[in-house]
Parts: sequence; C-alpha cells; structure tokens
Amino acid sequence: MKTLVTGPDGLLGSNIVRALLDAGHEVHALVHPSSRSTTLDGLPVQIFKGDILSPDTIAAAMRGCECVIHAAASTAMYPPRDPKITAINVDGTRNMLDAAAREGVKRFVHIGSASSFGFGTKLQPGTEETPYKYKTYGLAYYDSKLAAQNLVLDRARSGALDAVVVNPTFMFGPYDSGPSSGRMLIKFKQTPFPFYPPGGRNFIDARDVAAGAVAAIDRGRTGECYILGNRNMDMKEFFSLVADTVGEKAPSIPLPEWGMLAAGAIGAAIGEISKTPPEITWEIALSGNTGSYYSAAKAVRELGLPQTPVETAVRDEWRWLCDNGYVQPRRKLIDMLRKGD
Repeated sequence: MKTLVTGPDGLLGSNIVRALLDAGHEVHALVHPSSRSTTLDGLPVQIFKGDILSPDTIAAAMRGCECVIHAAASTAMYPPRDPKITAINVDGTRNMLDAAAREGVKRFVHIGSASSFGFGTKLQPGTEETPYKYKTYGLAYYDSKLAAQNLVLDRARSGALDAVVVNPTFMFGPYDSGPSSGRMLIKFKQTPFPFYPPGGRNFIDARDVAAGAVAAIDRGRTGECYILGNRNMDMKEFFSLVADTVGEKAPSIPLPEWGMLAAGAIGAAIGEISKTPPEITWEIALSGNTGSYYSAAKAVRELGLPQTPVETAVRDEWRWLCDNGYVQPRRKLIDMLRKGD
C-alpha cells in the first residue's frame, strides 16, 4: 500500500515512517521546506517538499496514495492565541481532507491529541467519552486540535471520507530531531532543580504511537477516536525517572500550585519583553497544575496498542539525543535550544 505521511521527520512522524516501512508500505513523505531534520536520511521513502497550507504541494505528494497519516501540526504554546497555530492545525487539516477526497484516498488516519478529551484521575482516567476540559486554559493548541478532530469526524460520519483519529498522550522516544519532549531531558541535565511541579500526565513511547497509527489503517473503526497512551505518572514519579535517566539527583521538594502560577506569570512577562517563547506561561502553568490522566484501554483492545515501559521510551530518547549531538557543553547547548525556539 502506498501511504502519505505528513510531518514525517519529527519525533512521531519519523517513527511512523519506520513502522510503515516495516509493515511493507511504500511511503510518500511530505516534508516542510524549512525542515533541517536528518531522521529520514537513508530510508527508502519518496520525499516531497511541501506545506499543508499549500494545496498544490499536498496534491502532488498524495497522488496515487491509498492511505494518509496526517501527523503534521503545530504544538506551539506561545503566543497562547497565535492564529498561526490555528491555521496550521485547522486549515491545514481541512486542506488535507479536501485533497484526500479528491485523490480517492481509502483511509485517512488523523493524529489528534488526547487533550481533545477531558482528563481524569489516576483511579478514573479520561476516556474517549470524557467531555473536553481544556477550553478554560486559553491555549490555541488545545482548541485547534479539537477543531481539527471535529473536521475529520464530520467527514467520516457523513460518509465523505473513510477516516479515523488516534490521540496520543505525551511521547518520548528516538528521532526527536526538534527536540520536542527531549528538551525536558536536556534542560534537566544542564540545570537540575530541587522542585517538582504539581499535576501529572500520561506518557507513552512514540514507537507505540506509531504502531497504533499504522494499526488504525486496517483495524480502526471509521469515525472513531482512540487514545494512544500508557502510564499515568505524577510529576514526582516522572522527574525521578528523568533524573535517573540523565544521571542527576531527583527533585524532592513539591512546588505548590501558586508557585507554578507565579512562575508562569513571570515567564509570560519575560516572553513579552524579550519577544522569545518562554518555557512557561500563565496558561501553561494553569493547565500543568492538573493531573492529565487518560486510559488507552480502547486502543489496546481494538488496535493492539503496544505498552512499552515508559522507562524504555525515556532512556532510548536520551540515548538518541546523546548519540546525535544534542547533549553538549552548557554554553553550546543553551545557544542550540534558543535557535530551536
């Protein structure tokens, strides 16, 4: 089967491409012209330079494909209501859906976000039936991912397109060329801190998400969503794992919610003055204070979603970052991270 992957050169996309090749697919990869990633180098894929906001480049990459896995998206959290985020996530997805209908694509797999469903507690985690809760945080990323998901589901449920949505939680794994989640590991190694924040998240290996996305081609039910997650961890558990992975002391002092909000307010002010994306803003702090816990039971049952230990995902990501020059002397590292913002 010939399959197009958008966003094929980041953490998730790179692993999706490899999972498709392992499954015998012929892969078309729509790579943004600005990309400097080398994660596809040496792989037997057909590269198309293009942009999901440019319908002509989408059509060229999609021509002849039976399946599409749409992973390209903006995950930016700053500025909080940046219209560019909405344009990429909503308008870009609409362009992909329109092209898929014109090209006669047989299955469209949309990479959504678990945040498009409400979170829960460790005892009662959020599911595909839990109503959306992130509107209150005022972040374009969350709202635009929900809007994009609704576009896909509307097409699928109207019979206009055979489509399914998979909704990853927070991912770690190799080929994080951004880096995205890997920034957390790098920064903790360089400046370990004694405090751990409140809240928690669900974590999963990016290779498991890739496996779930590929499984959704044949096993996903049209018009359905599948949360792709694994282990729910509070931040104390998570940063203990991070510290152990990078060889630093684990934080042991709980940071109160007001401390997170204060840090967010300061970060937002610094970002406004410096005109550079801060690590934390009021909106990020507000959402981070919650326990964003989810259940992947539906995906495990229907898609056969693997459940690789989160420890393996984090350690393999750290090894990949070290092997590929992302872990450098402090001054060089700071310069590199700033250039990536």
